Amino acid sequence: MPLQVPSKTFTRDEVAKNNTEDSTWFIIDAVVYDVSDFLDAHPGGEAVLRQVAGTDATVAFYNLHRHEVLQKYADLAIGTVAGEKQSIITPEIGDLSPVPYAEPLWLTPQFKSPYFNDSHRRLQRAMREFTERHIAPEALEKERSGELVGQDLIDKMAAAGVLHMRMGPGKHLHGVNLLDGAVDGKEFDYFHDMICSQEGVRPAARGFQDGNMAGMVIGLTCVLNFGDKNPALKKRVTEEVFSGKKKICLAITEAFAGSDVAGLRTTAKKTPDGKHYIVNGTKKWITNGVFSDYFVTGVNTGKGLSVLLIPRGEGVETKAIKTSYSPVAGTTYITFDNVKVPVENLLGEENKGIYVILSNFNHERWTMTCATVRYMRLVVEESLKWAHQRLVFGKRLIDQPVIRQKLAKMIALCESHQSWLETVTYQMCNMKYSDQAKHLGGPIALLKMSSTRAAHEIADEAVQIWGGRGLTQTGMGRVIENFNRTYKFDSILGGAEEVLGDLGVRQAMKFMPKSVL
Repeated sequence: MPLQVPSKTFTRDEVAKNNTEDSTWFIIDAVVYDVSDFLDAHPGGEAVLRQVAGTDATVAFYNLHRHEVLQKYADLAIGTVAGEKQSIITPEIGDLSPVPYAEPLWLTPQFKSPYFNDSHRRLQRAMREFTERHIAPEALEKERSGELVGQDLIDKMAAAGVLHMRMGPGKHLHGVNLLDGAVDGKEFDYFHDMICSQEGVRPAARGFQDGNMAGMVIGLTCVLNFGDKNPALKKRVTEEVFSGKKKICLAITEAFAGSDVAGLRTTAKKTPDGKHYIVNGTKKWITNGVFSDYFVTGVNTGKGLSVLLIPRGEGVETKAIKTSYSPVAGTTYITFDNVKVPVENLLGEENKGIYVILSNFNHERWTMTCATVRYMRLVVEESLKWAHQRLVFGKRLIDQPVIRQKLAKMIALCESHQSWLETVTYQMCNMKYSDQAKHLGGPIALLKMSSTRAAHEIADEAVQIWGGRGLTQTGMGRVIENFNRTYKFDSILGGAEEVLGDLGVRQAMKFMPKSVL
């Protein structure tokens, strides 16, 4: 759809005459702009605008600016060139991108997929509209400012069922109105889950992506799957979190133990009457911890690991940690100092918490892979656009063979990992949850490891294509800079690449027959 501009028309000769001290007009994609009163306010300075006064500045503009800048300053448009029409696409909220490889193949009209049906397509459209209308504006602002996600947005997500859907398939979705009926909670499967994860990435704000209730996605799972011993607690906590009134996070990692979960040093000792645990220790790099009300915490209970649901209260202290992505993520250092926790808050079996933690890892790692692969695709789309509009040495970047080779590599990595992801997702849809830890732990670990390796390659190639703009947090290369600065989070969080690769091979070894050459 073209930009909405006044209906008045001008000839190119009329525009050319407005090249004076008092009147500065120019043309961008057949639209006439009068910037006479904007000269002093132009972020790039007055001289830049005067250099193109009276001319067609389309090429010059798109060599320096994103198309959305024209939407921001639409009030400067005074009409169009007589007999000419706009040629550049202005997407509307919810639209699919027409750029090749900008969407997964299942969303591309020419291609078919056995995995997706009409309910998936309805959800995708609804989720994209919700994201672009409500999430993206706040994401960009909070990524820049570092302020925490606003309660107003959390309330909107809760009311729309978005918080419920981010936890994946399950009874918690039954009877819930999901984005005005886009999908029935009883039909919701892991492909719907994938759609929610991938659409949520598109604002391209990696810190906000984690700050926007990622702690719930990896923490509330333990309550849903292992909280049946205390139904009242499970019901209360899930209702509080799904309503957006309370926040929850997963507190496993310590300064002493990251991927080495078995090495946790935080202790939980029972009181003499056996009614409480006394928890002492620290946790580090905990996502959303600074604003969480509940902490799903891995503790050492003497003969093994256990998992406790610890409410914020006396003895619990949280402090923000500065990392290389935005503070909006709420990355946290937590101290537990003689914290008294009821034994009823135990999730799963005492000293068998490793099973709670490991079963939780599959969905966490899979969700992270969904996000990584979608962000990779966004970088591909941005780079394809840039290569077609950027002029260097009198040629478009896309006309350089070396640039096309880089793009080919990026596209191949993106498409292959999306395909692998869909294959694993299909297995998740057709395998009991209890069997997934046994049969999918290794494949999901390898998929995440390979995806973050691919992200490394794509980030590297993209920055070379974009040059200095790929290192600048604002403007044309904003998406590339954010991806290049933050993709390493996914290669560490949820298990380091090396640990996951080893896990994948060790799981294969368990099923290795006595087969010889």
